Amino acid sequence: MTGWQTWRTRIGAAFALACAGLLAGPAAADPADIEAAARGVVRVVIVEADNAKLEPISHGTGFAIGPERIVTNAHVVAEARGNADLAIAIVPSDGEDAVYARIIAISPRNDLALLATTSPMRLPPLTIAGNPPTDSGAVTAVGYPMNVDRAQGLSIGDIFNAQPPVRSTGFLSGRRPTREFDSLLHTAPIARGNSGGPLLDECGRVIGVNSFGAESGSSDGEFYFAASNRELLPFLRANDITPAINGLPCRSIAELDAAERAQAERARMDAQFRAETEQRTTARRREQFERYAVFAVMTERDNGLALAMVLLLVGLGAGGFAYQAYGRDNQKQLKIAASIAGLAVLGAFLAWILRPDFASIDDRVNDALLAETAAAESSGAASASIDAGRFVCVLDPARSKVTGADTADVPLEWRADGCVNGRTQYGFADGAWARVFTPSEEATVSVNRFDPATREYRMERYLLDRESMTRLREARGEFQAPACGAGSEAAGELGDRQQAMLSLLPETPNERLVYRCGPARAGS
Repeated sequence: MTGWQTWRTRIGAAFALACAGLLAGPAAADPADIEAAARGVVRVVIVEADNAKLEPISHGTGFAIGPERIVTNAHVVAEARGNADLAIAIVPSDGEDAVYARIIAISPRNDLALLATTSPMRLPPLTIAGNPPTDSGAVTAVGYPMNVDRAQGLSIGDIFNAQPPVRSTGFLSGRRPTREFDSLLHTAPIARGNSGGPLLDECGRVIGVNSFGAESGSSDGEFYFAASNRELLPFLRANDITPAINGLPCRSIAELDAAERAQAERARMDAQFRAETEQRTTARRREQFERYAVFAVMTERDNGLALAMVLLLVGLGAGGFAYQAYGRDNQKQLKIAASIAGLAVLGAFLAWILRPDFASIDDRVNDALLAETAAAESSGAASASIDAGRFVCVLDPARSKVTGADTADVPLEWRADGCVNGRTQYGFADGAWARVFTPSEEATVSVNRFDPATREYRMERYLLDRESMTRLREARGEFQAPACGAGSEAAGELGDRQQAMLSLLPETPNERLVYRCGPARAGS
C-alpha cells in the first residue's frame, strides 16, 4: 500500500467516524437512572389514631436524602406539627413496611421540611445536581398523585401498601423566583399528592422539590413550580445534612460505549498505520543493510583474492629458491624453501576458497535486522507497564458516568495473583480480573475490574430493586470467596462463580467510574 493510499484510508475512516458522531448526536440519558432514583421516593401520610385504628388524613411525597432522613414540603406535614393526635407515616416504594417519622426541621418560607424516621429504612438516598439546568432541559416529576390512586380504584387505606411512584415528564420553562423563594417553572405534570416529591434531571439527580401548580383554565397551559436547589441545599446544610452532590455532565452508558467504540476504532487505525509504517521502515532498513552487506562482501572477496595472489607469488618465489638449493645440493635451504612454498600455496588456496560468496548477503541482512529488533524489544521491555505494585487511581471524568458514587482517588495495591490491598482476592475469567460486591446495607451491586497491563481500574454500579438484590445476595451466598494468596486455581474458580452473578445483572450499569492508575509516591 502506498503512502497516499494509507493516508486516504485513514482520512476516510476518520471522516466516517466524525459523520457517525454528528448523525448520532448526544445520547439520551438512561431511563434506568429515573427508575433507580424513584426507589428512594416515599409516600408521606398524615395519620390519626381512631379507636386504635390508623386513619389516613392526607398524604404527599418525600424522598430520601440520607440515612433515615426524608425531604418533603412543609405544607404536607404542617397539620401534624404540634398535634399530638396526628402522626407521620413513611411508606416506601419497594416492599418494606411503613415506619413513623418526626419533624426535625420545617421552613414555611420556602415550603421545605426535613423528617427523621423512627425506625431504620434501607432507602437509596437521592443525589443533588451540583450544576442543575435552570432555563431548559427535560425533567421528570416523581410522586404519588391522588388522582392516579382514584383512577385505579384504590381506597384511602391502600396508601399504606408499598407501591411504585408515578413518573411524569416535561421540560423546564426557566427559573421563576416566587415572592418568597427561588423556584423552577416546569411542565412535568403534578397533582395533589405530588407535593414534596423530587424534580429530576435526565440522570435522576434532584434539581428541585415539587411544591404547587399554576391555576389554569381549560385553554391555559399547565405549569408547575418546584423549590430549586438554591433553597434546598442551604436548608439541608442548616440542619447538618451533607447530601451527595454531583455536578458532572449528564450522559448515558450508551453514549460512553459509543465513545469507547470510536476510541477503539481510532486505536485500531493507529495500530494499522504504525504497522504499515514499520513495514516501510523495515524495507528501507533492509535496503540499507543490503548496500552495506554487498559492499562488505565485495571488499572481503577482493581482499581474499589479493591475499591469495600475494601468497601465490610468495609460494612461487620460495619454489624457485628451493630449485636453486636443489641444484647446489643444499638440503637445509631446500627444506626451508620448500616448506615456505607449500605453506604459501596452501594459504593462497585457503584465502581463495574462504572468500564470502554472494549468498551470504541475505544472511548478513537478516542478522542485522534481528539484532536491531532485539535491541528495540529490550528497550521496550525496560519501559513496559509493571503488573504489580502500589498505585493511586484518579477518575477520568470524560470516560465516566457518575450519579451519586464517591469520586475520590482510590489507593490500590495490586499483586500479580489478583490480591487487592492485601485483603481482597479478585476472580479471573475470560482473561480479566474482577470482583463483584453485594453489600448488605445498600441496594447496590458493584463490579470492580483492574487491568494491570493498562493500569485501568473500572467500577460499574447497578442500583437494583429489592427483588433483584435478593436474587444477587442468594447467588453470592452460594460460595465463599477465597482469601488472598489462595492460588491461581482459586482465582479462576471465583471468576467462574462470579459469571453466574453477572448474568443476573441488567445489560447496562447505572454508573461507570473509570480510573487511570499511576505509581503511588513513596510514603503515601
